[in-house]
Amino acid sequence: MNERAGLPAEPKDLIDVDELLSAYYSIEPDPGDPLQAVVFGTSGHRGSSLDGAFNEAHIAATTQAIVEYREDKGYDGPIFIGRDTHGLSGPAEKTAVEVLVANGADVRVDSRGSYTPTPAVSLAILVANGVGSAEGLRQDGPGLADGIVITPSHNPPRDGGFKYNPPTGGPADTDATSVIAARANDLLASGWKNIKRVPYEEAKSQVKGFDFRELYVSELETMIDFEAIRKAGVRIGADPLGGASVEYWAEIASRYGIDLTVVNPDVDPRWPFMTLDWDGKIRMDCSSPYAMASLRERMVPDASGATPYDIATGNDADSDRHGIVTPDGGLMNPNHYLAVAIEYLFTHRPGWGQDAGVGKTLVSSSLINRVVGGIGREVVEVPVGFKWFVPGLLTGEIGFGGEESAGGSFLRKDGTVWTTDKDGLIMDLLAAEIIAVTGKSPSQLHEGQVERYGASAYARIDAAASKEEKAKLGALSPEDVTATELAGETITDKLVNAPGNNAKIGGLKVVTENAWFAARPSGTEDVYKIYGESFKGADHLAQVQEEAKAVVASALNS
Repeated sequence: MNERAGLPAEPKDLIDVDELLSAYYSIEPDPGDPLQAVVFGTSGHRGSSLDGAFNEAHIAATTQAIVEYREDKGYDGPIFIGRDTHGLSGPAEKTAVEVLVANGADVRVDSRGSYTPTPAVSLAILVANGVGSAEGLRQDGPGLADGIVITPSHNPPRDGGFKYNPPTGGPADTDATSVIAARANDLLASGWKNIKRVPYEEAKSQVKGFDFRELYVSELETMIDFEAIRKAGVRIGADPLGGASVEYWAEIASRYGIDLTVVNPDVDPRWPFMTLDWDGKIRMDCSSPYAMASLRERMVPDASGATPYDIATGNDADSDRHGIVTPDGGLMNPNHYLAVAIEYLFTHRPGWGQDAGVGKTLVSSSLINRVVGGIGREVVEVPVGFKWFVPGLLTGEIGFGGEESAGGSFLRKDGTVWTTDKDGLIMDLLAAEIIAVTGKSPSQLHEGQVERYGASAYARIDAAASKEEKAKLGALSPEDVTATELAGETITDKLVNAPGNNAKIGGLKVVTENAWFAARPSGTEDVYKIYGESFKGADHLAQVQEEAKAVVASALNS
């Protein structure tokens, strides 16, 4: 924990934007260095131009690889491009447009020349492919649209990110990203400067503008009960944290006549208005109490018990994550809010089918399992990554998909798909609807769930691991775990495949009656992540975490 965590950023914490942009064009990555290769994680390729990990070469090569992937799959409809407010997102968009136009693609960029939240890109893709039309959503055949989202999400200002969303509208699966990354790295090694491009000034005259904001905001009434929010007079303070939702919140307030204040309308690629995260870095993590310190401070009741808002919300840079601050509870734990949102939605959305289940990642809280059981629905537990929810959201078999890192999306009121990527704005607006309809804050509703289902202690820690150990961890079988007890309880399950879809989890999950842990190798550091939860208190959780290390060590040495 950095001693300045939660304190305002100082000039010494800010990046030099000119240096960052200069490095984007001047530094050429070494194709033989794994740290400078194109690597698609759960949310695309990320890195910094200063490290030779996110440069013009990477974006030109990755875009060309996407062009070839589209051609191979027969996707010849429009390709929608959205970018967030990170300093590297602008130049990356220009590079991508140059390559796409040179290859004859039908490119759609924001008609306002502005920022685009990730969910707005997902929605545009799905609508272009037939969502809400008489023939329904198309997933094959000519004319299919797809997209590129240029964002490193909540990462520090020095980083850039680039991800591909296929015609299903959500994050691409490994069957696409592995092909795209491999081809991009081939192009880096064979001479990326030979990639066909059109100068940007010429290219931009051939792209078409698309009003992402108009489509997104106009469709929101199919998701949220704005009338209830208006009638109840719910006061909302929305903090974009300098991200892509900044121009969306004001439009939502105006369009639907709700009492919503944009707490901070400033955009600056240095993020000088942020408070530092736990490690002393600027990070737009709306689930972090340190990054959200200024918004939390606003919601501290005064001497009379009054606060300026009934609910305050935050979003990360591309607005796919949510943060919920209540006057009575402060910043909610993402797991707690997910559980509250799920219970509310499944008891207030009569248009959803009785067979619609709840999607959760296997490292999300088991409180969700207990809540879902209480409302008579089924949990679909999948590996880490929002991409696993895409098929169920498309068909309506999953009414809600959520993950512990403050990401979620859900169906429209009529039970049809909204977005297949995470949507922080609807999760924030849902909190206001919950207050309007129930008369209680999400944190108060969480306390009610605790009374019924128990209080959980949940945390994630890291443990050292070599590359060889990480590789072995990702390939474990249940038989490799010889332990029969964990923290005084009998082990009831040992999982290396997710129970909801039988997909490999890339690690291990061990379950007892009142606790569990999951161990997954980090993709960027020589550590593995231990997620743990106990319904027997913080001390028991600490015991689970310590014994988890021993269980994993024994399995790796078996």
